[in-house]
Amino acid sequence: MRLQSFGAACTVTGSMHLLTLDGWRVLVDCGLFQGSEDLEARNHEAFSFDPADLDAVVLTHAHLDHVGRLPLLVQRGYRGPVYCTPPTAALAETVLLDSARLQVDGYRHALRHARREGREDEVAPPLYEEHDVHNALALLRPVLRFGEPAAVAGLRVTPQRAGHILGSVSLVFESSGGRLILSGDLGNRESGLQPDFTPPPEADAVVLETTYANRSHRAWPGTLAEFSEVLRASVRAGGKILIPSFAIERAQTILHTLKGLMDSGEVPRIPVFLDSPMAARATHAYFEYGDELIPAVRDALHAGEDPFRPSTLHVVLTGDESRRLNRYDGPAIILAGNGMLTGGRIQHHLRHHLWKTGTSVIIVSYQSPGSLGGQLVAGAERVQLMGEDLAVRAQVHTIGGFSAHADQDDLLAFLSTAGTPHVWLVHGEVEVMNAFVPVLGAHGLKGDLVPDRQPVELLGGGFRGAHPLGLVRAGPDPKRPAGTEE
Repeated sequence: MRLQSFGAACTVTGSMHLLTLDGWRVLVDCGLFQGSEDLEARNHEAFSFDPADLDAVVLTHAHLDHVGRLPLLVQRGYRGPVYCTPPTAALAETVLLDSARLQVDGYRHALRHARREGREDEVAPPLYEEHDVHNALALLRPVLRFGEPAAVAGLRVTPQRAGHILGSVSLVFESSGGRLILSGDLGNRESGLQPDFTPPPEADAVVLETTYANRSHRAWPGTLAEFSEVLRASVRAGGKILIPSFAIERAQTILHTLKGLMDSGEVPRIPVFLDSPMAARATHAYFEYGDELIPAVRDALHAGEDPFRPSTLHVVLTGDESRRLNRYDGPAIILAGNGMLTGGRIQHHLRHHLWKTGTSVIIVSYQSPGSLGGQLVAGAERVQLMGEDLAVRAQVHTIGGFSAHADQDDLLAFLSTAGTPHVWLVHGEVEVMNAFVPVLGAHGLKGDLVPDRQPVELLGGGFRGAHPLGLVRAGPDPKRPAGTEE
């Protein structure tokens, strides 16, 4: 059992893991790097393996940081099957087509500016275009079902419910060397939409996500109370309430929560603007595959209700409509992408309102350290945004309980049924994994950090101190505020 990670190794983005089991080469996820300029620069690098040599690709779910480089993989020679669940296939189409559009729009915008300065040769072309997405979508095989073994290349693979977003799975691989589990992104067991993850069987090795392995989320009732109070205070302030939101799962969770709070009278019925065409499109998949959701939402859908529509909701589709929002007078809630503030319509709303004292920004998603969102979470008084130096006079609130990621208690619960596997840590910041290794040890488990791009034998002895050679041992920063994930 060999693993080589080309993304989400000692970071939380760009998930891409190459497995070699019984001679078969299977790529699990093919995600885009998001966050800092250094991370995003990795999207332009050549793959460290020949895509044509892969036997299969398996997707754990449809977030961009897990599927966003799939068109590149196909563009560079992969022609085999891409296995996933039906909801993942539906959501991946929305995510990848939107990504291609943003790539092309960004390129054209940069090229216009560069031509004025005579440096158009310096502008990198888009990573991929719409035709590349369609080539990738043609390879999707949406045949995976929760709990049903499937043949992937020459391997037996059983997808299990991961509880992260619609269609998300953990993967149980059976090989001659033993049983391997890749957790994928695991869900918060107090999710607003998803049922709990399925406990895994006993295994010889587990590749485990660790986004929040060093902390616990606030319980869901406390999250609702905190969110309600922040909304009421923000309405009293009289300004815009900006909620950066991922189009998949987070937008639907926030809309469902707002509907419940407004219907119950917990918060005033003020206008709610969903300024994300992608989120509006993605919501259709939540209707189509609503049987996967928690009973309250599933039952509402069966009764013909729309659990994602507060009575004051307005869906904003065009760019002109989005720009007109900045002239809207009075308090209003604006949900806009993207959730990590690295682009999208939320940046325009921040540019117009971040410097106003009546504005509230509610952070409900993970923010990469050093990014715009990370700076706001850390309390920055000034930020650079769209070429401008802006004062931060808005109230910035971070609500971690909306996370769609497992916390430390959830991760330990996931491992509790897996026996005594060797645990390999991915999808986490180094300081977070550093803090989790001794916790694993206290539970009788050996934990190791997966190195970036270096192969590891999953049944081997691991590393001294759990760290691969040359990895800087970043220590935990007690002053760093907690963020929340996608």
